[in-house]
Amino acid sequence: MATTVAPQPEVRQAPPRAGARPPAGHRLGRWVSDHLLLGAGILVLGYLFLPIGYVVLLSFNQPESRQDYEFNTFTLANWRSPCRPDGLCESLVTSLEIGFLATVGSTMLGTLMAFALVRHGFRGRSTANLLIFLPMATPEVVMGSSLLALFVAAGYGGVLGFWTILIAHVMFCMSFVVVTVKARLAGLDSRLEQAAMDLYATEWQTFRRITLPLVLPGIIAASLLAFSLSFDDFIVTNFNAGRTVTFPVFVWSAAQRGIPPHVNVIGTLMFVVAFSVVVAGELRRRRSR
Repeated sequence: MATTVAPQPEVRQAPPRAGARPPAGHRLGRWVSDHLLLGAGILVLGYLFLPIGYVVLLSFNQPESRQDYEFNTFTLANWRSPCRPDGLCESLVTSLEIGFLATVGSTMLGTLMAFALVRHGFRGRSTANLLIFLPMATPEVVMGSSLLALFVAAGYGGVLGFWTILIAHVMFCMSFVVVTVKARLAGLDSRLEQAAMDLYATEWQTFRRITLPLVLPGIIAASLLAFSLSFDDFIVTNFNAGRTVTFPVFVWSAAQRGIPPHVNVIGTLMFVVAFSVVVAGELRRRRSR
């Protein structure tokens, strides 16, 4: 005779009472997990901005000598006459001119090359993709000396200066532009362009109203990167500068005798301008949501 077992009733735990506090260990672990990432981010940002803060501090410093890099006395004299050392503002203007022209040239050429590599198939495409990365991976000493040898072999060794620096900057900035714009194009949904063409838009209208606005953030990011690389470059510039003095070359030359505090004023102004551009772009992006 088979025996039947009566089903046992399901035991349910009583829900926690409203207002009941979790154990202290659980609360501590949750607080640490919630604030660990924030604390790590603050430490990293503090590490990155510490040298910049020191530059800002030294811009208000009146050192005892040009070889003294410690804060001595607070003064505003450096800000009243930032161009006081001879050649400082001239070198800054030269760097700005070269940076602007190199940005325009490398952005135009790099954007066209990125479109060709992403949108078109041709023989040697994979080889071209590989060669694009070589200027980025090549040490700047090798690149600078190679460009100098190229200019000397072409008969321009005696006229090294503004234009040879510009050509060199366009050459190494173009690789960064291609990589940045390619990343933007790779994430672009081609169905948007196809939908525009289905709605009887011409190729030029599709490019102007669909493709270009979508790719424009990548182009702007590439141009800002190219300008910062060109303005900041010293090694390649020093090989091909001749008698032309850019701002990094001026700072390096001044370091042999002691960097004047006015250089810190220029550095602070450049940081404020760059920071303002980034903040303005972020505020505009949030308003457009």
